Amino acid sequence: MLVLFETPAGFALFKVLDEGRLSRVEDLWREFSTADSARQVVKLKAFSKFENTSEALEAVTKIIDSAPSKGLRKFLRAHCEGETLAVADSKLGNAIKEKLKIECVHNNAVMELMRGLRSQLTELITGLGAQDLAPMSLGLSHSLSRYKLKFSPDKVDTMIIQAIGLLDDLDKELNTYAMRVREWYGWHFPELAKIVQDNIIYAKVVKKMSSRENAAKLDFSDILPEDVETELKEAAMISMGTEVSEVDLMNIRELCDQVLSLAEYRAQLYDYLKSRMNTIAPNLTALVGELVGARLIAHGGSLLNLAKQPGSTVQILGAEKALFRALKTKHATPKYGLLYHASLVGQAAPKMKGKISRSLAAKAALAIRYDALGDGQDNSMGLENRAKLEARLRNLEGRELGHSAGSAKGKPKIEVYDKDRKKGAAGLITPAKTYNPAADSILGQTPNSTAGNLEETVSRKRKTDSETPKADEVADVSALGEQMKEKKKKKKKTGEVETALPDTAEPEAVETSKKEKKKKKHSDENEDLKNKEDNVAAGEKKKKKRKHVDQDKEESEMTSKKKEKRKKKSVD
Repeated sequence: MLVLFETPAGFALFKVLDEGRLSRVEDLWREFSTADSARQVVKLKAFSKFENTSEALEAVTKIIDSAPSKGLRKFLRAHCEGETLAVADSKLGNAIKEKLKIECVHNNAVMELMRGLRSQLTELITGLGAQDLAPMSLGLSHSLSRYKLKFSPDKVDTMIIQAIGLLDDLDKELNTYAMRVREWYGWHFPELAKIVQDNIIYAKVVKKMSSRENAAKLDFSDILPEDVETELKEAAMISMGTEVSEVDLMNIRELCDQVLSLAEYRAQLYDYLKSRMNTIAPNLTALVGELVGARLIAHGGSLLNLAKQPGSTVQILGAEKALFRALKTKHATPKYGLLYHASLVGQAAPKMKGKISRSLAAKAALAIRYDALGDGQDNSMGLENRAKLEARLRNLEGRELGHSAGSAKGKPKIEVYDKDRKKGAAGLITPAKTYNPAADSILGQTPNSTAGNLEETVSRKRKTDSETPKADEVADVSALGEQMKEKKKKKKKTGEVETALPDTAEPEAVETSKKEKKKKKHSDENEDLKNKEDNVAAGEKKKKKRKHVDQDKEESEMTSKKKEKRKKKSVD
């Protein structure tokens, strides 16, 4: 049995000397503990050396794809006739068996044999030292990683960075030139600036018309719609602009030529940028568009640098100044940077822009990594993620509508109307009282009828009290308040019933009530007089006290003056 072993220097074929030892897999590692014991198990039969790095790279890439290279096929045909071949990859063994008709083996014993060969490789292959094997493996790994990244001229993103920078500069220059044309020609025809709003169409009209006197003779149907054209010709007839010489008009027309040529070049540059973005970053373009994707790449420095950034960094890329200002002042950080100009964020409502920009940044980070490091060249991943984001946007908007309708699940909650229930936390209240006609004053009513009416009102009150809910369902404070209200209402109703019976009541009761009222009035008048007298007496006492205080002050001043005079005399 032969063993195929791949090395950075080439392919090696080893002959197994004693196949019986392969049956003891657990003890096979002891056979490779030393170089002498390893030579007793296997022996080098043939070695195919790589001529250069490109050949080694081709062979390694083929083996990674589980396919034999051209050089390997020649090597195996020359040395493996009628032999079984042990391989480290079962898929590679199947491919060799199909193409070369060589029996291949792959099992645990073969994998353990490969580990032993790898440990004693420099001793088993003469002329291959450890100092030579290390740089070979390092160079081959670097070449393989470059090949897997596929740095082709089509993947160079510096062209995108330059193109988007030039496009922004062209936009600024076009805006400046167009404003200069409007201001310059506005002296001659100021009304044209309000009639024609677009800068490019304005430059075309000025170039074609030159002087405003030519407006009536010319046909602007290829530039303007009919209603705008008629308005322009009417305004040209009654314009308030000044007269301009032919030399000035010639310079204005040359400036219009510059504006139109810049606009045409900008359109060509945009088409070039669009094609390059679809080639280099198709999935990013499908998610955010050509201009936003190109600005992200330019801001990150390159597509590979941008692929190293997380989604949170992609989300605020372009808003660094606002971010650091917010961190310094301890305010809310920005929710989006360059992604604000993406169509998905523009479609969202103002409250949803932050959520959609976060989701879009996460998907854009995945798309950037796939474009920078993946093998695919289509935009299927970007289109799929865009569809998911659009579905999420619709879901968020629907949920917001559901909240506004009054339910968390998106369906409005319709409650049965109950007139006896308050909206707040007060709970149930007593039902509204119906109108009581028995409380009205009716002349000519007999005492018996009034008594009957009173009994009816009392029975109705009892019924309403029985219909009210239990006190356990209502808070203690609200129950006390309701009881007080009911007592007041009862007092008012009893008073109304008493006043509603002037003719039927006894005259003695009326007279007693009048006497009691008179007594109350007299007592109130007496109390008022007493209070007035007390107030007067208190005022007089205060005045007397003030007089005594003034007299004491005057006496003290007089004594002090006399003492000063005596002192002066004694001094003299």
